[in-house]
Order: sequence, then C-alpha cells, then structure tokens
Amino acid sequence: MVEIGRKIKQYRLRLDLTQEELAQRTELTKGYISQLENDLCSPSIATLEDILNVLGVSLQDFFAEPKHVQVVYSAEDYFISENGSGTSTWLIPNSQVKQMEPIILTLKKGEQSMERTPFEGEEFGYVLSGEVELLAGEEIYRLKTGDSFSLSGTCQHSIKNTHKSESRVLWVTTPSNF
Repeated sequence: MVEIGRKIKQYRLRLDLTQEELAQRTELTKGYISQLENDLCSPSIATLEDILNVLGVSLQDFFAEPKHVQVVYSAEDYFISENGSGTSTWLIPNSQVKQMEPIILTLKKGEQSMERTPFEGEEFGYVLSGEVELLAGEEIYRLKTGDSFSLSGTCQHSIKNTHKSESRVLWVTTPSNF
C-alpha cells in the first residue's frame, strides 16, 4: 500500500519546503497538508496532481515501485575482456548507464592496453601493483605501485607494463565509455 502522505512529506523535505510554503503554492491550508502527511485524509486526484506539480514529480513516478539498486558487487558480477594485449576486469556490470566506469587493467610483462581515442570526459588511474608507462599524446609518464594519474579524455593515451612481472591498474572513466 502506498503511503501517500509519507511520500508527499519526503518530496517536500527534499525541496526544503515547509508545510506552509507547500500549502501556499498549492492554494491549500497548512492544516490540510499536515493531515495529508500524517495519512489522516486522502487527496483527490486533482489535488494530488497540484501538489506533485509543485514538488516536481509526476503521478507515474510518485506511484512507481522503488527499483532495487545494487550497491555491492562481488567477483561473480565481474566479467573480463581483452584490452589491447592485456585484460580488463569490469567491476560494475552495466556501468554504461552510470556516470563512471571502473575497470582493473591487467598487463603481463611488455603488454599494452588499447589506445584510447579522444572523448569528452576524464580518466583516473591508480597503480595497484607493478610499474607502468602512461603514454599520453607525446608524453611518457612512469608510474609505480601506489602512484595515480588523472587526465582529460581529449588526450589520446594508452598504458604499457614496464615491470618484470604483471602490473594491475584501477582505471576509472567518466562518463563511462570503455
């Protein structure tokens, strides 16, 4: 059962409105808003539409069932793909619908990631283990375990493992576009 009053109150508080301000904007009384929020009365559809219009939410969204949003991901959720001569472990499935896209790039000795073509956004990397070279445009940056990088996506770049064994880099792109 939808608790209309409780939901109205949640939306009102998100907008930092008082009951009195909501009442004024909807041409209702503060007492009526209070009764609604305490589920002591039910609004007509027209009144509810007026209230929701002020609160910036549609009837459809107001009555929609909350979607389960996954917060924690484990190894069973990951998948691995090729990235140049190395591999990418995708840490969040369906991350293309999110603002950022994290992967772990794994490169064996001498391996190199694919070359990233310019895009509008940013990238961040953190060397989890090993030593790598970040080849960004004409520049070469040497990074070791514990070092990080941040660069504009407008710069063409790739990562090469220069360590005697495997190197791993946490690599995050925003917006997602790996």
